[in-house]
Amino acid sequence: MKKTYYITTTLPYVNAEPHIGFALEIIQADTLARVERLRGNEVIFNTGTDEHGQKIYKKALEAGLDPKVYCDQYAAKFDELRELLNLTYTHFIRTTDKKHVAAAQEFWKRCEVAGDIYKKQYQTKYCVGCELEKTDSELVDGGCPTHPKNKIELRDEENYFFRWSKYQQALLDHYEANPDFVVPKEKFHEIKNFVKAGLNDFSISRLKDKMPWGIAVPGDEGHVMYVWFDALVNYISTLDWPQAGNFEKFWPGIQVAGIDNLRQQSAMWQGMLLSAGLPLSKQIFIHSFITVDGQKMSKSVGNVIDPKSLVATYGADAVRYYLLREMPYGTDGDYSVKRMEERYAELANDLGNLMGRVAAMSNKYFEGEVDKVDFDHAEYDVRMGEALAQYDFKKYIDCVWEVVSAANLKIQTEEPFKLAKTNPADAKRSLSELAAMIVWIGRALSPVIPAAAEEILRRYTGDKLIHGEPLFPRRDQETKT
Repeated sequence: MKKTYYITTTLPYVNAEPHIGFALEIIQADTLARVERLRGNEVIFNTGTDEHGQKIYKKALEAGLDPKVYCDQYAAKFDELRELLNLTYTHFIRTTDKKHVAAAQEFWKRCEVAGDIYKKQYQTKYCVGCELEKTDSELVDGGCPTHPKNKIELRDEENYFFRWSKYQQALLDHYEANPDFVVPKEKFHEIKNFVKAGLNDFSISRLKDKMPWGIAVPGDEGHVMYVWFDALVNYISTLDWPQAGNFEKFWPGIQVAGIDNLRQQSAMWQGMLLSAGLPLSKQIFIHSFITVDGQKMSKSVGNVIDPKSLVATYGADAVRYYLLREMPYGTDGDYSVKRMEERYAELANDLGNLMGRVAAMSNKYFEGEVDKVDFDHAEYDVRMGEALAQYDFKKYIDCVWEVVSAANLKIQTEEPFKLAKTNPADAKRSLSELAAMIVWIGRALSPVIPAAAEEILRRYTGDKLIHGEPLFPRRDQETKT
């Protein structure tokens, strides 16, 4: 019987164009979804857009657009990533979708029934960029370190609050019982320390007359839901919750998120689920930030990397390969043109040239025919499975590249192009073994570079090997940027 597998990215705010940081997240999720399909499992892969809140409301006003019209335009830009990056997500949820609105309101009601929603007057410091309240200890020189150009707002108003403090011990108990609940372990350690230090109830509404762009609070038209309380519900609204069906079949699932989402995904959302009486998430994978030439990405610096321009230059497979292999596990990664060029050269020289040479020799000496032989890949399968269990995509690809390197070394040491003239039987054996290695490489890389892998298998799994155009054409040095 098929197993079910549910994976979801976070939902990016629609206040800016997609950037390379979210491209990393959605490519990682896509790779995992592809692996699970190869294992024969039934997969739901969710992404979408977060469309409420003050930040988006302000952007829409600045653009002179109705907030929904503004969101429609940007949601389409994120949905374009499907084709651009060769993604296979099955669900694209927008927090303005009717079914999400209904689910968020039902979720509110269940937390209210649990006694976890109350109203109070409060004062706080607030970062619009994060859409989060900030304590003095979280500020640097009086500003938000993540959004230093945004002025911290002082707020004094009556809001609804969620009784997060009630769930401190339940969260700690869950963390203790599930030692792999958050990975990498350093991030799990961080969130455990945060929760141990004590949880403060947080505001979950905004006054509608001050900020009207949000989901109406059930029973109180004077308030709209706080954007995080609304948006986090997407992970189950996309499964048609509160209806059973897909929710009961696929939840709980795996969530992929950036470092800046650690608290929201692994503590806020989990507390909300406890309140609503629903199962907690299965696991949360926190990926790294991406810097550019050692600097944080910033519009003011002008170093924000657009995935469209990268794909236009290198192709989707090369971009996927770079992000999955170059970004280290557990620490921040860095993008540079130099490293992008070097990784592209690996694809062209190590893999593309290998595939081309073996097919060319087979056609030249044996009319493309090779024997069907087995390649012993059991050891690699185990190591690659262990790497994926820890979401270490670099280690996964490194394992595959050991076989790529071994195949290239085999050509150098056995020299089938010479054997073909002196010992044709040995030459055919060598090429047959190389072809078997390449077929395995193609299958192993299919979740990483799907289009190129499909072409490898097309050329290598028929009756005769096909010698076609270069898999990754060499780049003219003069065109490098």
